[in-house]
Amino acid sequence: MSAFFDRDTVSLPGFAKYFRHSADEEREHAQKLIDLQNTRGGRVKLGTIMAPVTEFDHEDKGDALYAMELALSMEKLNFSKLLQLWEVVEADGDPQLTQYVEDMLQDQAEDIKKAADYVAQLRRLGKGHGVWQFDHELHEEEIRFRATSA
Repeated sequence: MSAFFDRDTVSLPGFAKYFRHSADEEREHAQKLIDLQNTRGGRVKLGTIMAPVTEFDHEDKGDALYAMELALSMEKLNFSKLLQLWEVVEADGDPQLTQYVEDMLQDQAEDIKKAADYVAQLRRLGKGHGVWQFDHELHEEEIRFRATSA
């Protein structure tokens, strides 16, 4: 999604930064699970994944709303998968992993709230100049976030 919004024909740098940051965060979560699995003597088996959608043009909704709705659905799917993992480790009586997954669930819930807020705001804005203004504010927010987390 980041690459789409970073194109010269789309040019919404706030969305590009937001989606790049989100992808980095999800990759970091995956790496933490891999590291934990290896630390505990397990084996990591990675399966194949489908190629992601790379075009987000949507005649009715506009590209920003459409992409953010997809991102929200992905955040909800991640939450659901983490919840399934939590149920397994809870039933297995593994307190360390249970706490670890609970922390990830909390982070995921916060990401869902943020994406849902953005979807609601973009729905109110519609397409056009409002999306540009939203992108500008999103860009500033991402800059502030990077400055405080560095």
